Amino acid sequence: MQDVVIVDAVRSPMAKGKPGGQLSSVHPAELLGQVFRALLHRSDLDPGLVDDIMTGCVTQAGEQGATVGRVAWLGAGLPQHVPATTIERKCGSGQQAVVFAAQAIGVGAADVVIAAGVESMSRVQMGAAKIAQDGYSPAMWRRFPNLTSQGVAADRVAAEFGLQRPLLDSYAASSHHRAHAAVEQGAFDDEIVPITLDDGTRVGADSTIRPNTTVDSLAALAPAFSDAQVRARFPDLVSVTTAGSSSQLTDGAAAALLMSAARADALGLRPRARLVASTVCGDDPELMLTAPIPATRRVLRRAGLTPSDIDLFEVNEAFAAVPLAWMRELGIDEERVNVRGGAIALGHPLGASGVRLLTTLIGALADSGSRYGLQTMCEAGGMANAYVIESLTR
Repeated sequence: MQDVVIVDAVRSPMAKGKPGGQLSSVHPAELLGQVFRALLHRSDLDPGLVDDIMTGCVTQAGEQGATVGRVAWLGAGLPQHVPATTIERKCGSGQQAVVFAAQAIGVGAADVVIAAGVESMSRVQMGAAKIAQDGYSPAMWRRFPNLTSQGVAADRVAAEFGLQRPLLDSYAASSHHRAHAAVEQGAFDDEIVPITLDDGTRVGADSTIRPNTTVDSLAALAPAFSDAQVRARFPDLVSVTTAGSSSQLTDGAAAALLMSAARADALGLRPRARLVASTVCGDDPELMLTAPIPATRRVLRRAGLTPSDIDLFEVNEAFAAVPLAWMRELGIDEERVNVRGGAIALGHPLGASGVRLLTTLIGALADSGSRYGLQTMCEAGGMANAYVIESLTR
């Protein structure tokens, strides 16, 4: 197996995924295309050397329905002989793109692969690719009669792990405060590539962060996922998840350049990180959001590491209950988790989030002089990806 390294990773700014959001005028393929060009420019790589492009995208419909990575690449004026494919593993689609890219390189099927992700939630509505409202089969319902939406699952996870509303609100406020502190310190300057709109305006900063968020302001929000049907099915369930303790609908794109260590050396490129180990696993589809826990345990075993060996963790903040349950179960302190904020503050552009988290994790490891980082994401259906990376810029 060849050693797989990450030469660089970049992302667009994160923008509110609704009409009028800062990136809502940009076609998703053109958003990703600008990120591709910036990634290639930073490494001064001949784009013709890229063997494949793997792009995470969840809602593959409308403007995102035509192999969006290929459309983005060609629209950006890049070589037509470079192919692309689209990957959908729900919220972990972008992270899975990184893993598939690494696997192709590791076995020698490719030398240079771009792993990317994109989601324009303002232009392609979440769920637009569903043929029917209920995507589960009768057999699935018979086996798992308590399947719910992810929001209700977040409330059930909170109940299962004893997470009270004040704790969720406190964590959500902290996400915004950490992200704002990162902005003030210039921590995102190197990872964000500006996006140029049709009118020439350049968008170069995240517009999702609310630095004035307080626990009191969050406490005033009504629960977001409690209706009569939910109360009838789960009469004892207390709804504690609000819009404020949930990830934001977001427009965004991100891309990472992976290659074999030998090819990076031959090209005179200095990699920023090395992929140490990866895994994907499933867990209870009714609780849905707990799979990062067994995924973390499994990837640490594969890496031959313990939680104390990991300097920084990125755990996708689909809902505040997810990282809080994960930390409680694994005994990991919050000071090492999502240190630059997470999806509650920065947003969750579904297919792009896995690569966005990787981009942020690589930067945070480098800036702190740390060695190991672990990233994991919950996914619909009760799944999770996880991998460990080693910073090579210490």
